[in-house]
Amino acid sequence: MGAVNWTRKTTIFVVAALMVLVVAVVVLVRRNSSGNENNEATPTPTTPSSASPTPAETPWTGTWAVAVQNGGRGFERQTVRQIIRTSIGGDTVRVRLSNEFGSDPLTVSSVHLAQHLRGNTVDAGTNAHVTFGGGDSVTIESGQTAVSDPVRFSLPAGGDVAVSAYVPERIGSVTQHAFANRNNYVAAGNQATKAGLDGVQTFDNYAFLAGLDVQNPQSEGAVVTLGASITDGFDSSFGENRRWPDQLARRLIAANRTVGVLNAGISGNMLLKDGAGQSAVNRFDRDVLAQTGVKWVVFSDAAINDLGDSNPPSGEQLIAGLQQLIQRSHDAGIKIFCATLTPYKGTDYWSEQGEAGRTAVNEFIKGDGSGCDAVIDFDTAIHDPGDPQRYNRRFNTGDSLHPNDAGMEAIAAAVDLQLFR
Repeated sequence: MGAVNWTRKTTIFVVAALMVLVVAVVVLVRRNSSGNENNEATPTPTTPSSASPTPAETPWTGTWAVAVQNGGRGFERQTVRQIIRTSIGGDTVRVRLSNEFGSDPLTVSSVHLAQHLRGNTVDAGTNAHVTFGGGDSVTIESGQTAVSDPVRFSLPAGGDVAVSAYVPERIGSVTQHAFANRNNYVAAGNQATKAGLDGVQTFDNYAFLAGLDVQNPQSEGAVVTLGASITDGFDSSFGENRRWPDQLARRLIAANRTVGVLNAGISGNMLLKDGAGQSAVNRFDRDVLAQTGVKWVVFSDAAINDLGDSNPPSGEQLIAGLQQLIQRSHDAGIKIFCATLTPYKGTDYWSEQGEAGRTAVNEFIKGDGSGCDAVIDFDTAIHDPGDPQRYNRRFNTGDSLHPNDAGMEAIAAAVDLQLFR
């Protein structure tokens, strides 16, 4: 009996010791495999620490934008499909919609991005649903802007994409950009995901669409081109993206640069006086400083319309306005490149007084101490060498104010790409 009792005790002791040992080993293994002090499981990394930043870490850059204005057409239970030309590409995008000048709330739903093919037709296989706060629709109060959630989308550099949206409720007038210089499209009902729209009509402005931003780890930032009709591309070939900012974007792409080009031109705009849109001075914060990823601004042709006003400001007044923009740019940490004013003699509003103002502004821009971070000589690029107050005939559309496509190209060629460093 004694031997048996000893054997049972021994067996119980050995089993208990083994159980303690197993538990200790399990605890040690779990502790060593844990990446935190709370012993919570840590997912295995799928990329090395030296990989490119994730979309959440990559800053946003604007790839397309317009300057917004009031007075756009209304919509009701209609699909609006708008075509935009990108400057830089990426694989994650977001859409910016504006109700800045609307008097009533704007509701938009079923927003989709797709590769544009031709006319109102898109590649439906590329449709990407754009949400706002996780929802299909968004209501934007008067004076406000809505920015979508990030969406995965293969966005080409220098390519055309379509933004389709359904407006389910009547709105009498929307925030717009008045001059798209291309056809956009509207059709009855919700056709946002269709390849081609049935019963389609065209319009030639941008409605409530303010910008498209992209995440690209190689992005160097964005440049905003601030100006009037020359920057807006007035009289350049319709639907062909031949504005000088478009051609600047092409040059940057060809040079393997990743710089967003955002066109903030408004046809008829002035530097000092509201009229065709708010003046450049009054819209500067919204249309330049608030643009996504902006690092540079080119101040271009807005002051020409001031000179053509029935009671034009003096050169000194225009210079004072420009000095405001220079200071505000520098206060925001943005470089401002000042472009000389192009000739306009031969128009019906040219005057000696206006010419004197243009000369004063150009001399200020090119002189020492202007505060401009660089000078871009648009004037020399397109004026007649034998008569500098007039356009070179090769670049004149015929109205002595606006450049043709060749003139737009000459203006874009005057921009030194090394400025964007």
